[in-house]
Amino acid sequence: MIQHLTIPRGPINLAADLHLPDDADNSTSLRAVVLSTPGSSVKEQIGANYASRLAARGIAALVLDPAHQGQSEGEPRDLEDPYRRGEDISYAIDALTTTPGIDPQRIDVLGICAGGGYAVHTARTDHRIKAVGTVVPVNIGAAFRGFSSDGPAAALDALADARTQEARSGETTRVNWLPETLADATAAGLTDIDTTQAVTYYRTERGGNEHSTNRRLLRGDSLLLGYDAFHLADQLMTQPLQIVLAGRVGNTGSYDTGMRLWKLASNPVDLMVIDGAGHYEMYDEPAYVDAAVERLSDFYVDNM
Repeated sequence: MIQHLTIPRGPINLAADLHLPDDADNSTSLRAVVLSTPGSSVKEQIGANYASRLAARGIAALVLDPAHQGQSEGEPRDLEDPYRRGEDISYAIDALTTTPGIDPQRIDVLGICAGGGYAVHTARTDHRIKAVGTVVPVNIGAAFRGFSSDGPAAALDALADARTQEARSGETTRVNWLPETLADATAAGLTDIDTTQAVTYYRTERGGNEHSTNRRLLRGDSLLLGYDAFHLADQLMTQPLQIVLAGRVGNTGSYDTGMRLWKLASNPVDLMVIDGAGHYEMYDEPAYVDAAVERLSDFYVDNM
């Protein structure tokens, strides 16, 4: 059962789906989880795969389109602002605390890929979050700094020049998150299994969605380069932590990131490594997603 919600976020609204157990009614007092999804994804994709399974296990699960993306409002479009992504989670919690049938004292978060980093960053300072779950977590700031061939400072210099040109021309620049097709990936020399599986998920009927544009506003990259999802997490994130990792180590960095987070956390509860799974297979491969959600459901129930 899905309720379509409109969540006020200052001057704009966020579009969200609240996945509920089929037998839920306003007289119940459900535990709830807010999902923080990967960069470029919308609520009908990876988040829905996890939210629907959590709801089937009796946990309400809210998944939303980030501000500036999907069906949520916000200009300019296609902005990936890591700080606003964290604020989106807190606004979603605001909405849940006033939703009939939801227990405001039992609200958790689940972050997937870059959303895992956003979930951790938010939980540090929003202690309404009672427990933190992550699946193949990525610290998007560290990832973007690693992508910079000449180093992050040089990348920031180039972005500064690009924004100056934008200001003069009145135009904005957008770049692709991923190659649009496997042929484009091959032409660019990106033939590794992770890139191939990412394109196969996001840019085909398998996982593609009309509201997922595969476009990123270039000016937002300066924010990503300066962002650290785990800053002060060892001191401020005191909530119980569950980490689920893909056993096949690829080039997304999520395995190493998850292990770093495990060592950094002050209250790590459970670390699960799913043998044979790759990063993007954790998005929708039923056997892997089912295994992750079963472990996460137990974690949330035990730690709320």
